[in-house]
Amino acid sequence: MIINIARKELKSLFASPMGWTILALLMALLGNFYLTGVNKYFEVMSGAVRPAERVGVTIFVGQTVFGIARYIMLFAVPLLTMRLISEERRNQTLPFLFSAPISLTEIVLGKFVGLIIFLSILIVYIFMMLITLNIWSDIDFGYLLANSFGLWLLLGSFSALGIYFSSLTKQPIIAAILSFISLFALIFLESMFASDPNHWFAYISLMKHFQSFSRGLIDTSDLIYFFLFISTFLTLTIRRLDAERLRG
Repeated sequence: MIINIARKELKSLFASPMGWTILALLMALLGNFYLTGVNKYFEVMSGAVRPAERVGVTIFVGQTVFGIARYIMLFAVPLLTMRLISEERRNQTLPFLFSAPISLTEIVLGKFVGLIIFLSILIVYIFMMLITLNIWSDIDFGYLLANSFGLWLLLGSFSALGIYFSSLTKQPIIAAILSFISLFALIFLESMFASDPNHWFAYISLMKHFQSFSRGLIDTSDLIYFFLFISTFLTLTIRRLDAERLRG
């Protein structure tokens, strides 16, 4: 049943102009930064005389693309999650979901999985774009895989938080604004507490736990953090809908 709901959400994304528009804009922006990164690499490396100053093309271009991707998604994901539940409430179709022979867990997970599949298209696009560097240079596939996996977890966290806020209101715009503000705070918490990196506020920063992936490493503690973050907000969403169903 989760797969059926995910398929329905995925079809609705591609059936709406917004889904195609967001996908096209993101691909165009990421493609532009990829070309910018390649051109800048040749400009910088042509002036680096000493071998110690040279940087691998994978890291140089990868940092540019993955670095901008996480901030672009900060704006895109709230726009995609805002309608997942709030629109059901606004259109008064949420009671039909409550009365359907499926659990709230299946409903929430189905919507989450559908959105993740949609966002995975962009991650695959980024990965395929970067491996074209292998045509004329040896690249670090491990670095690309770690960054892609880290970005996938980061977008999963964005989506889980966005779905939760979508469950709180029947106004999609309000849900998008709340999601953006919360994600913005969670991303830049580490910068706010740069003077005290051991502060627990700095530790819950999403970007702090993405850093190891951005260096081409996979840290177990970061995997646990993202898993707990995603499961926490999906659980909160399920409880929010369950409380609403009990109230009738």
